[in-house]
Amino acid sequence: MPSVSFYFKIHQPERLKNYSVFDIGNSDDYFDDEKNKFYLDRIVEKCYVPTLELIKELIYETDGRFKASFGITGIFLEQLLRWHPEVIGLFQDLAKTNSIEFTGETYYHSLASLYSVEEFKNQVLEHKRLIKELFLKEPKVFSNTELIYFDDLAKVVNELGFDGIITEGAERILGWRSPNYVYNTPCNYLKVILRNFKLSDDMSFRFSSRDWSEYPLTTNKFASWLESLNGGGEVVGLFMDFETFGEHQWQETGIFDFLANLPNEVLRKKDLEFSTLSEVIKKYPSRGEFSSKYPVTWADTERDLSAWLANQMQKDSAQMIYSFEKKMQNEPELIKKWRKLQTADHFYYMCTKWFADGDVHKYFNPYQSPYEAYIVYKNILEDLHIKVNR
Repeated sequence: MPSVSFYFKIHQPERLKNYSVFDIGNSDDYFDDEKNKFYLDRIVEKCYVPTLELIKELIYETDGRFKASFGITGIFLEQLLRWHPEVIGLFQDLAKTNSIEFTGETYYHSLASLYSVEEFKNQVLEHKRLIKELFLKEPKVFSNTELIYFDDLAKVVNELGFDGIITEGAERILGWRSPNYVYNTPCNYLKVILRNFKLSDDMSFRFSSRDWSEYPLTTNKFASWLESLNGGGEVVGLFMDFETFGEHQWQETGIFDFLANLPNEVLRKKDLEFSTLSEVIKKYPSRGEFSSKYPVTWADTERDLSAWLANQMQKDSAQMIYSFEKKMQNEPELIKKWRKLQTADHFYYMCTKWFADGDVHKYFNPYQSPYEAYIVYKNILEDLHIKVNR
């Protein structure tokens, strides 16, 4: 019986103030609370509250048979605790149902796994502590920032107490193989659950596209696609941003009705069930090795790091922020700011790519151009450099 496994990524960065060259050495106020609250208020109303309430209803309607996994960054949870604690309460209600679970994440949604093993470990452990404190749950499956995976990461993640990891079912790695099976990393450090990018994107990106040959997407059609995989797969990883519901796909598109009807439509198929990620790795054996020496991600058409580290602005910024690590003194407030500046979104806003998915880079982007994003970030780094050396 194939398992349908939902993973919802939930993250918002702390956006930066319009920090000018005249602020260097004069201000350590880097983050724009007004702008961050503006974005958060909007998404809470349009997405988080209605979708979480709907998921809670679906769990009770299906007697707990509808299940999902959430990947929530620590930097986002901090914003909820500050401005919208009622959303924390909704997650806590869901946690009590035992039909949802939380994945491990980098606390600051950072690229630390690419630059510093020790910093990566610190952020993952900090995130585990917060999840345990808020939801009384201990994550057993890990989701790196933007689903970044490479072989050298597997041993580190295993040592941090995880049994599995999720990443993109990239065709260049799988070749003829299907993403709809559980695999293992080299040396069997972890089990790997892969994103079925076609079915995930059908829901998260193509749902409201009238140019799509399958428009409109109905729950019966989607459930039939899932059922057709029986015999050709054991797990379907539907991984997407939580903002799919109400933000990327507005309420007017019918996305909430689609989600409301999908669980019962799926469960009517005798050979389908919903499973959390940790249930999947317990239930299914590995069907082979998933190995990639170089990082694979779920971003864009290339499924690589080019959304964050393609151009010289991005590379210089990332190298500089991580070069501060060995100079960091035991000053919690300064370290906190340094880690917030590691958030991958800051490099994403500097992206200059123009491919089929170029518009994605503009979403929630507070800047008029990649160059503007770079200048603001670089000014802040210059100020941080002064403080670190001092």
